[in-house]
Amino acid sequence: MNITIFGTTVEIDEGLIAESPTVVREQIREYERGDRQTFDLTVTIPEGVTGEVMIAMTDIPYGETRTYGEIADQLDTSPIAIGQACARNPIPLIVPCHRIVGSDGGLRGYSAADGVATKRQLLNLEARERGTEPVQTRLPTLE
Repeated sequence: MNITIFGTTVEIDEGLIAESPTVVREQIREYERGDRQTFDLTVTIPEGVTGEVMIAMTDIPYGETRTYGEIADQLDTSPIAIGQACARNPIPLIVPCHRIVGSDGGLRGYSAADGVATKRQLLNLEARERGTEPVQTRLPTLE
């Protein structure tokens, strides 16, 4: 299923979500408006490293970030493995891989359409809604 957010398209594997595409789209619209901070969806998490990383991502609170290294330490793996698992996340937005950043706070990539530009918009939305500074404003963007 393709979802539009901030004028870009994000592909979400609807086969991993129990609710209808209509419910998913409505919750994402609420998120984009700032009316929703968590998704009330039943998600099937795949097994293996990608699933473990997805679970860790769902534990990152709205408006906060963790580094690839922090998640790697938590899961006893490497930051590169975390980045690869983020790139394989089949349900971005809902499982918030956009909340994973480099050790210097830099945005290192995003698998959804428009890449880092979309990641920056998602993080800025969450910061604005929480009343905090944007996560990353001065550091270079690497893709």
